[in-house]
Amino acid sequence: MTRRTEKPGRSLSQPRPGPLQYLVLGLLALVFVYPIWWAVSSSLKPPTDIVRDPLSFSLGSATLDNYRAMFDDVPIGTGFVNTVLVVAVKGAMTMFFCPLAGYAFAKYRFPGKNLLFGVLMLPTLVLVIPLLLEMSQLGWVNTYQALILPGSIDAFSIFWMRQTIAAVPDELLDAGRVDGASEFGIFARIVVPVIRPGIAALGVLTAMNIYNDFVWPVVAVNDESHQTLQVVLSTLAQNVTGNRVGADFATVWGELLAAGSIAMLPVLALFVLLQRHFINGILAGSVKG
Repeated sequence: MTRRTEKPGRSLSQPRPGPLQYLVLGLLALVFVYPIWWAVSSSLKPPTDIVRDPLSFSLGSATLDNYRAMFDDVPIGTGFVNTVLVVAVKGAMTMFFCPLAGYAFAKYRFPGKNLLFGVLMLPTLVLVIPLLLEMSQLGWVNTYQALILPGSIDAFSIFWMRQTIAAVPDELLDAGRVDGASEFGIFARIVVPVIRPGIAALGVLTAMNIYNDFVWPVVAVNDESHQTLQVVLSTLAQNVTGNRVGADFATVWGELLAAGSIAMLPVLALFVLLQRHFINGILAGSVKG
């Protein structure tokens, strides 16, 4: 009986991409990166150049005037601070409670389970008016509680965790029960290490969703000291035309591009730093066995 040996350095499960694949991936990267480059480079141009020749860029004409004017017209620093606070606290609540809820829906049987899960899947827009009335009754309008608590345990995160945890073999949980572990101990010591890629991916998605959220913050808060970054940016054009007599279309676009360039930097940095965990989490849900 002969034994087949594989040449070192070769992998049957992960073949190396060919030149054509590298070429296609390189072209796709350029397609996706170019809008970011255009926005950042245009924000450094004088407003008149943005309108006159939007596709050109010269380092000799680079200026920070759009950024200086934008900081004068909107309290973007306050928006950043409020957004960081909401992302940190609301994200922590999502990452703690939603995996627990997903574990319950995936591994336990209880009356009304399917009905309750269906109710949780209601779109967020359907709940905006009831939530606003509830915040008003509690006296939480224009407060951090209104920004953080509603939506901190959201349907998508529970669904994501339910689907991820459903793939964990029940035999692992039964083995933990035989060893005398508590239900929370089983979740913390057995389930969490297995679903770590899914949790990491959920963390990236949660941070990005909270950071980009606009509908609920603009409804729940109209006080400038509590506005998040997205709400502050939405008022930029109005503030430019209102604060500066004779402000033209080019001036508005220059400040909008400057604000947009600053706003997208944290999201890009987060994705670049955690892209490996994000991709592993996406792939983990598609692999069986």
